[in-house]
Amino acid sequence: MNFQRILLLFVVLLAAGLAGSFYMNWKTLGQLRTVKAFVEGSVFADAVAACERAQSTTPFKWTDGKRTAVIGLTSVKLNKDTILPHYTLVADSVYCDYDPIKKKADIGSNFLERETF
Repeated sequence: MNFQRILLLFVVLLAAGLAGSFYMNWKTLGQLRTVKAFVEGSVFADAVAACERAQSTTPFKWTDGKRTAVIGLTSVKLNKDTILPHYTLVADSVYCDYDPIKKKADIGSNFLERETF
């Protein structure tokens, strides 16, 4: 009888721990989405301006584009100390990667021609 009580207590504690873990994960991901949306919103105007000023054989025209899309903020981790963020925009199949740290835009006409920072 004691074994059953101990096993039941263990299962209840395990379920409570898992529920708490999932709740904390849900709250943390919600906060992360909020921060990412704020950063993307604050970088958007700078990215559009830099992409339209960037020199390239294929011009990037966000304001006059027929099909425009924001791919968003992504990052590449080179090693444990270096993270390279970039913000990607697409206007009429012309990709523009904007580096918010260096304030530099790089344009490529398709995904395979794009250079990484």
